[in-house]
This record gives sequence, structure tokens and C-alpha cells, in this order.
Amino acid sequence: MIEHDPEGETAAVSALRGHDPGQAAKCIIIMVKVGKKVTRFVAAVLPGDRRVSFDKLKALTGGTFARFAERDVAEQLAGTPVGTIPPFAFDERLELIFDPELLQYDEVFFNAGRLDRTIGVATKDYLAIAEPRIESLTEA
Repeated sequence: MIEHDPEGETAAVSALRGHDPGQAAKCIIIMVKVGKKVTRFVAAVLPGDRRVSFDKLKALTGGTFARFAERDVAEQLAGTPVGTIPPFAFDERLELIFDPELLQYDEVFFNAGRLDRTIGVATKDYLAIAEPRIESLTEA
């Protein structure tokens, strides 16, 4: 665990933590519409210096529309404030998808429920604990 000044912006907190922003396991809650009546939610875990591809998420989930989940919905599903969402899916409505670009790092870092504390974990241990689906999620 690393304690630091409160910070939720990936590049800034990565500098405080002393690692490359790409090594930050950024978790974003995405709402995906599958047809007109089905809504799914994805906890997308990607490198901190990359942007999520909504087109890739739609293709992976069979969706017709995707966007960031509303803040209150994301916080309810994750159980923590936006900016502190850990790369885990504790709510059965969340599908956890992990971008393989993060596999290049032996360790990943993330805020977990607080802006002033970071957890660093061996990537292999994270994968064993979280058991995410591994798929490319980032824009080209």
C-alpha cells in the first residue's frame, strides 16, 4: 500500500506513486445496451494512459450502444466513488474485462475506495484473485 496526497487523475497519481501511467489499472464502469430491452454493465480495466473503445465493448458484449455509466449508477455498482473504483467486480451485474496491455507489467496499481491510498499487486496475483475476462478494450 502506498499513501499519498489525494489524487484521482491518473497521470498525476501515477507520478505520486512513482510508476508509468500505463501501469495504473484504471477501472471504468460502462453501460451497454443489447437491443432495446437489455442493459449490461462492464467494469472495464485498462491502462491508465489509454482510452476505452466503446466499439470494442459493443462487439465483445453483443451491444448496440455503449457509454460511460451515470456517475450514481457506477458508484452504486462499484461501491466506491468514481476515481477510486478498484479493478474488481463485487456486484453480480458487472462483467469484469481486463485489457491485455496491462499484462506487460509485473505489477499494477490502483486506488481502492480512497484517493489517498494506492494498492500495488502482482499482475499474476490480481488475475488469480479477480478472474477477469481478458480482451482488448482500448482505442487504437
